[in-house]
Amino acid sequence: MQTTFSLAQMADPHIAQANDILRKCVHCGFCTATCPTYVLLGNELDSPRGRIYLIKGLLEEGAKPTEQHVTHIDRCLTCLSCMTTCPASVDYMHLVDDARAKIEREYKRPFMDRLLRGLLPLVLPYPDRFRVMLLGAWLARPLARIMPGRLGAMLRLAPKRIHAPTEMDRPQVYKAEGPMKKRVALMTGCAQKVLNPAINDATVRLLTRHGCEVVVADGQGCCGALVHHMGKDEQSHAQAIANIEAWERAEATHGTIDAIVINASGCGTTVKDYGWMLRRDEALAARAKAISDKTKDVTEVMMDLGLNAPIPEDKPVVAYHSACSMQHGQKLTKPPKELLAQAGFEVREPAESHLCCGSAGTYNMMQPEISGRLKTRKAGNVKGTGAQVMATGNIGCMVQLEDAVGMPVVHTVELLDWATGGPKPAGLA
Repeated sequence: MQTTFSLAQMADPHIAQANDILRKCVHCGFCTATCPTYVLLGNELDSPRGRIYLIKGLLEEGAKPTEQHVTHIDRCLTCLSCMTTCPASVDYMHLVDDARAKIEREYKRPFMDRLLRGLLPLVLPYPDRFRVMLLGAWLARPLARIMPGRLGAMLRLAPKRIHAPTEMDRPQVYKAEGPMKKRVALMTGCAQKVLNPAINDATVRLLTRHGCEVVVADGQGCCGALVHHMGKDEQSHAQAIANIEAWERAEATHGTIDAIVINASGCGTTVKDYGWMLRRDEALAARAKAISDKTKDVTEVMMDLGLNAPIPEDKPVVAYHSACSMQHGQKLTKPPKELLAQAGFEVREPAESHLCCGSAGTYNMMQPEISGRLKTRKAGNVKGTGAQVMATGNIGCMVQLEDAVGMPVVHTVELLDWATGGPKPAGLA
């Protein structure tokens, strides 16, 4: 793609980076076939190629974002399916991230939009605040049908059960069973341990059973993805730095940490990007890259360790839903399915497995109409497998689909834990 940035513009490192990304695009349109919003809406501006044109014009002109820019960039799920498909390896993820940061700085949204975008970052990354918000949403859930748009969508997402704090909410060390093969730090997350703390419990059991010492670091918190995808770079970088420092302190206290283990693939994609996010910070760039380099999804670590022989038991047929952040963000497609098969499960993959379920962080709250259509489409494909249980590696997908697929929805690690000696997942009881 030809660009026309001036020399003065190219002196800005953000513009220089955008120019490099834009010039790789060859207009081929392969991305349109795998973009969920283009598949649904058929509007070129709701495809990656269309958004790239919008961003190019916005940056070249040096103008402030307009309603058109904001509408179509907001509709992007950041599912990154386009990057998997792109033959030219266009770095769409970082281009759209910069565009969102520009919108956050320069565009004044309507009042209710500003209110919601201000409230969510104050609540979701903080488990205690999130529990209070969920309690209010749970009490108001019967009103969801009469509430308009986003408010109704948020109420419908309220879980049927709100979990109190568990042991996992405090820093500690879980010793390996038998000889220690690895020492790992487990990111326990923010929303996940409120919505489904059993995932972290199963992860610890699985890792310690296979020879890992598991450190829950003091001071770790939200990965920063929530505010990062809202264009709030200052806040996301602060959260990233807090995690980097927490893991460095844990290593200084407990000894070498071989991996930062993450069991929510959306968080994993973001932490693996810390090196890029902080690359211009002279004091932190190398430290951030070191953390990114040792960040692993739990299934990557289990593939390295090797799965223990499964306990003989009748097991359900599993529909494996690969979260976008897993297959497109982290490029992990084989490990989860191979581990489930090794554990004795028959694994089936839904049709259109590359398309997003519509969760996408806060997307199901910010864009409920599009999200709902994607949810229905994904649920139909999962049901079409004829499986008895759905497994996935991301809490957002679990919440999005659990009431739509007509079968129990569990995390992949819950099945692996059960198959190698842990308790049967509560969802299957």
